[in-house]
Amino acid sequence: MRYGIYLPNYGPYGDAHVLAALAHDAEQAGWDGFFLWDHIAPEGPVNVVDPWVALTAVALNTERIRIGTTVTPLPRRRPWKLARETVSLDRLSGGRLILGVGIGLGEGEWDDLGEEPDQAKRAEMLDEGLDILTGLWRAEPFSYEGKYYHIKQAHFLPGPLQQPRIPIWVGGFWPNKRPMRRAARWDGAFPLMPWTDESTPENMMLQFKDAVAYIQDQRAAQGIEGPLDIVHVGGTPPHIPGLAALDANDHADAGATWCLEMLYPYRWGWTGDGPWPVEAMHEWVLQGPPSS
Repeated sequence: MRYGIYLPNYGPYGDAHVLAALAHDAEQAGWDGFFLWDHIAPEGPVNVVDPWVALTAVALNTERIRIGTTVTPLPRRRPWKLARETVSLDRLSGGRLILGVGIGLGEGEWDDLGEEPDQAKRAEMLDEGLDILTGLWRAEPFSYEGKYYHIKQAHFLPGPLQQPRIPIWVGGFWPNKRPMRRAARWDGAFPLMPWTDESTPENMMLQFKDAVAYIQDQRAAQGIEGPLDIVHVGGTPPHIPGLAALDANDHADAGATWCLEMLYPYRWGWTGDGPWPVEAMHEWVLQGPPSS
């Protein structure tokens, strides 16, 4: 089991200096991963930092910890530009990058900015975008003719340090089946469970197990072999029930290979004005992961 933290790229964390320092301390405290959300216009107004600029600062301030996005809405990014960014960061970090992808949510980052509002179309764009990313990562002449994207004889050098490719994690909300089928084709699944007033750690774990079983069935049906990361998400303990209420054996029994704790300063555990102070979250990160 590996343990990571993931957090917004906005608000108190909308500063590359803050994120680089936090990632350094997370690595020293024994965490295995440091992952950023990929938002461009979250509900606000709040400070926002570009995740790729921030992850570059993180890469330069760490040596071991895995880094990445959870998740990048690929349909609002040009796949060839993202190919350049991801390869550059993978090589800079010494092969530590993981790319999380999804279709994205919210009108503010889609309708309001003139991006594609239809989620079904965004799903098609995501699939085409993944084909293009992996094609360009091969560092060979590459052409592509899709519904949304068209490429003629592009040859991107260099390729990523990680081979055969940078790991791709696919996120989506269970019980939606399409993102789980997509995840089954790639390197990791990031199933999210909708949170309601009736949610408990136990019923959310049951949903998670259902999602994992579905993904594994899809892989078997498609004859896909090899390792698959299963990512379980929790909340900053002890402020919301979720992942932190269960021990590592529960996570492993559910099929998880990674457990990510969410550092979200706006909702839980803080009764003062504004967000939960970054200093308090910093102290929590320094305590290390559950396995330490």
